[in-house]
Amino acid sequence: MSDAATRDWDAPASPAAVRRRFIGFMAMVVGMFMAILDIQIVSASIAEVQAGLAAGADEASWVQTSYLIAEIVMIPLSGFLSRMLSTRVLFVISAGGFTVFSLACAMASNLQAMIIFRACQGFLGGAMIPTVFASAFLMFAGQQRLKMSVLIGLTATMAPTIGPTLGGWLTEALSWHWLFLINVPIGAAVALTVWLCIDIDKPEPGLFARFDWVGLGLLAGFLGGLEYVMEEGPRWEWLADASIRNGAILSAVCCVGFFWRSLTRANPLVELRAFGNRNFAIGSLFSFCVGIGLYGSVYLVPLFLGRVRGYNSLQIGETMFITGAVMFVVSPVIARVAQKVDLRLMMLVGFLTMALAVWLTASLTNLSGFWEMALPLGLRGAGTMCAMLAVNQVALGTLPPSMLKGASGLYNLTRNLGGAVALAAINTLVQDRSYLHRAQLNEAVTWGRTGATQFIETLTLALTPRFQGDVDLAALRRVAAMVQREALVLAYNDVLVLMALLFLLVAPLAFLVRRPRIAPGGGDAH
Repeated sequence: MSDAATRDWDAPASPAAVRRRFIGFMAMVVGMFMAILDIQIVSASIAEVQAGLAAGADEASWVQTSYLIAEIVMIPLSGFLSRMLSTRVLFVISAGGFTVFSLACAMASNLQAMIIFRACQGFLGGAMIPTVFASAFLMFAGQQRLKMSVLIGLTATMAPTIGPTLGGWLTEALSWHWLFLINVPIGAAVALTVWLCIDIDKPEPGLFARFDWVGLGLLAGFLGGLEYVMEEGPRWEWLADASIRNGAILSAVCCVGFFWRSLTRANPLVELRAFGNRNFAIGSLFSFCVGIGLYGSVYLVPLFLGRVRGYNSLQIGETMFITGAVMFVVSPVIARVAQKVDLRLMMLVGFLTMALAVWLTASLTNLSGFWEMALPLGLRGAGTMCAMLAVNQVALGTLPPSMLKGASGLYNLTRNLGGAVALAAINTLVQDRSYLHRAQLNEAVTWGRTGATQFIETLTLALTPRFQGDVDLAALRRVAAMVQREALVLAYNDVLVLMALLFLLVAPLAFLVRRPRIAPGGGDAH
């Protein structure tokens, strides 16, 4: 996008224009919230969706996977499309398409239709996420930009946190169809509001003639194959499964072809020059790590609460809400601090706080609940908010306006890839470590262990008055279940320690970035 294609936001604006612009941007943030929310909203209700579509457990996972694959392909593509169509047109198409296919998902009568509609929903909705990031830096400057960055960060972190809880509540109170129907009135309102209130750049229709269809195919093969491998690999023992192996080969071949084409073509589909900016390159690495912390912990802690503590979706949501509540409270404070301190120091403090929070969480027991997890979950919320605001400013705040749209797509892609890698690694590590801990614990409960024998005898005596059948066998089954439960708890703690170590190691890299001098990208939007 040439700078000339962007409106002159430094020109004075009337109060009515400023108000209209602000309303339009708020509508864009709501659209982004919907797109991120739909990544997680189905997860807590996948069993109900599976039953409603008469699908098998393995097949039902594609309701989630198809959305993720399609979305992750659109995110880097959105920069080129935004230049070609304009921000307003792309966002309205994205919000409108997301709304239409949300309705289609609610009306789907079989799994095949649901997978197609979810893929279309994810592909079209995916454009809303990076477009909001770029628009914040084009439309606002100074303190207003920081405030908008806090709002975006809060939205991007809150949506995956409350997604499973909201999804579970809608399914229990109404039906699984409302996981998608809730998007329809909101999406329509967002599309209409953005069309009426946003007009920040002009389209470049000449780009359509130079659209790189081969590059699009390579991009889809690269990212789609990678996302498929990350999502399905842990369930099928990675490369031991033919489909996972083929997906990895497809992703690797398309990756080489995509990067070669992007670096040699005059008008590439995805502009990689932004990585020549050191702040953006290192900021993208931090964004990858934020994705690991954001999606990894949002996935792991509810997994523990559900599988070990037996919490339902509402109880899980009440516990996880601590993180969102702390984010909401500290966000204005962090915004003010960001105006006065070195953003590199904020990044350092943010990641160190995340490391401390995850390390404190890694003391889970089979009795850990709301009060035991309140402090670490609250700390994680504050640390994530601090790190994300600083990383957003460092990565995008020093780029010229001509690079912002493409760079925003790449930046958001790194965060989503971090989340995909985190989920795949968590599933694999939990499985492997739980096997190891189970073997170790089994050695501790053999008949040759006096303490184990005494415990089984005591348990047998306790079960005898109220149990009909083989009491000895029932006691042994109870012990086996306890061993499996404790092995899971130990495995979760192992993974949390590794996550804490990652954040601790990456934190000092903050001083590799240049001291940011925030570019005046936006204008007088306040």
